[in-house]
Amino acid sequence: MRVQLETVSNREEGSFFTMFNPRLSDLFFWHYHPEYELVYIEGTNGTRHVGDHISQYKGSDLVLIGSNIPHLNFDHGVTTAYRKVVIHFREDLIDKHFGVLPELQSIQVLFDHSRYGVTFSEDLKQAWGPYLLEMEGVSRFEQYQRILQALHALSKDRHQSLLHKEPYITRFNQREHVRLQAIYAFVDNNYHRKIQLHEIADLSCMTKEAFCRYFKKTTHYTFTEFLNRYRISHSKRDLMSGRSVSAACYAAGFDSLSYYNRIFKRVTGENPRDFRKRYAAS
Repeated sequence: MRVQLETVSNREEGSFFTMFNPRLSDLFFWHYHPEYELVYIEGTNGTRHVGDHISQYKGSDLVLIGSNIPHLNFDHGVTTAYRKVVIHFREDLIDKHFGVLPELQSIQVLFDHSRYGVTFSEDLKQAWGPYLLEMEGVSRFEQYQRILQALHALSKDRHQSLLHKEPYITRFNQREHVRLQAIYAFVDNNYHRKIQLHEIADLSCMTKEAFCRYFKKTTHYTFTEFLNRYRISHSKRDLMSGRSVSAACYAAGFDSLSYYNRIFKRVTGENPRDFRKRYAAS
């Protein structure tokens, strides 16, 4: 899974993009993008981590996330069956459509509130979350109609909750956006081999010491910690596809099976063999 920092990857032309039941539960996918995001998940308990806000949801969750607010995938760590729909809205849809038509003014206000991160009342969540899931397989035009109806209903929710006291402002400036994107792209292209610290430091135009301080301050991980987590995420996919533990270890860039086992358990709480068996059984 490619770490995304600036853009939502989708080849389909349109002002909104839908994903039904994306399976990311075994990945720690901390990301942000300029698109607004409406996500609904049902049938499980999990963590709601949006910006600086961290809380737990039970049974289901419906959240609207503003542009460039970093967030964790809502199914991270979920081991039970669940359903999920994610809708991304391009910025120009909000600015040039909802923000212009008087009939859609309440929806524009809702997206203004998304700068805080928004959750909705139990009644509206139960009414409109499943309605969004039912969009799968229908035409783009019908999807748009359903989304518009849902957004209108959500915009009237008097019991919606804001996740932050102030609008969330990403701490990354444009220069850091570009730098981090280059770092993650390098990791994505080279994680399967041994990466020397001077390589990534040179890419960032820093000394090794300066890069280590910068990366820790920016991501809250050392580069080694981040790289190991990234490799573990890829090895999980290999284990889920039926590859052996040793094959998953070396394909992910680890050069020691014992070290891989130790890091896997540190990151996930279980060893890779047990993870493979559990996934196969489920």
